[in-house]
Amino acid sequence: MNRAHNAQEALNCLQIAKKQFTNISIDLIYGIPGMSSNERWKKNLEITIALGLPHISSYALTVEKNTALEKLIKKGTIAPVNDATAEAHYQILTATLEKEGYTNYEFSNFGKPNYFSQNNTAYWQGKKYIGIGPSAHSFDGIHRSWNIANNTLYIKGIQSNKRNFETETLTSTDRFNEYIMTGLRTIWGISLLKIATDFGQHYLKHLKNQSQAHLKNGLLEIKNEHLHITKKGKFLGDGIASDLFFLN
Repeated sequence: MNRAHNAQEALNCLQIAKKQFTNISIDLIYGIPGMSSNERWKKNLEITIALGLPHISSYALTVEKNTALEKLIKKGTIAPVNDATAEAHYQILTATLEKEGYTNYEFSNFGKPNYFSQNNTAYWQGKKYIGIGPSAHSFDGIHRSWNIANNTLYIKGIQSNKRNFETETLTSTDRFNEYIMTGLRTIWGISLLKIATDFGQHYLKHLKNQSQAHLKNGLLEIKNEHLHITKKGKFLGDGIASDLFFLN
């Protein structure tokens, strides 16, 4: 993975942290080239579970442009990412952690009772928040703003009682698409009532029409007037969400 630390150093850090903190989260990466054996992935999960952490986030490896990993894959030094392997790892991940009492409350996040991320949950549910400091983002339900990234200019702005930031106003379509994208990823799903109330019948009709094929294929389901993605559809979540987007 070309990281500065190795696995044992990571474990040592966690053991030290556990002596001082009880609320700890760990990030895991699956679909790593060369880890075609499901047993290696299961071993990683066994080690994680033994740590007794209340929250776990896990993400499929993505190859970003201009990274060392991309160059190594292009050279053939490392095998390319295999989607089938990543999907198998994800299925093992969800089954294993749910058996251990974790709730998969968002695609990539698993928490024990009362240990869901309050910060990220606010983002996924479209709640308002204020960002303080350089580069920090804020959201009031309609407008999104972000502070200047430069530390010196940010401090000068504070000293002169001037806030250096940029703002964008989200259209109804922007907010609808964001709600689809985030809501579909969570156990709370997409509220059909919220769609009708916040966006209107035109958007609700669009959502119902676009959902039909995925409902028939068992990738989506409606429970208690909420649209949810099924276990079968989870690994296809991004594609399903894009199918539901409203395009002007």
